Amino acid sequence: MQLRTLLSGLVLILLVPACTLNGHVSDAQSPKASVSEEDRILNVLATQQTAWNAGDIEGFMQGYWQSPDLRFASGGSVTKGWQETLERYQTNYSDRSLMGTLSFDELYVTRLGDDAAIVHGAWALQRNADRPSGLFTLVFRKFGDDWKIVSDTTTSADRS
Repeated sequence: MQLRTLLSGLVLILLVPACTLNGHVSDAQSPKASVSEEDRILNVLATQQTAWNAGDIEGFMQGYWQSPDLRFASGGSVTKGWQETLERYQTNYSDRSLMGTLSFDELYVTRLGDDAAIVHGAWALQRNADRPSGLFTLVFRKFGDDWKIVSDTTTSADRS
């Protein structure tokens, strides 16, 4: 009977890392390390959401790699560079009513190695006049201890 209990415990230990973590799916390479790194990646998005909802576009931009090599693709065009991406956000969301309230959903983190990951997810804005939404694919790289978005491809849902 002790052997059966031991085997059941081992099966649980092996299955737990493959399960969903905090409502997010992880392709974990190492249960302990990847949970911590996944949480750090998801924290970048949580920090961005908080900044956006406070009307702080520059705070939102802190999740992006501050480099001229940052790539942001949306609306059929590509913007290169952190400063250029900031200016694009400031132009497209020039006042608080245009920013609305941002939420992220359906976040899936896939680790590509120790210093790279992809996050797929959905975004939505709640505004007085409308409810735009869409999908995104973010490429993250780890710089020192910090995870930053190095490439963002964001789409809008077609409501027609």
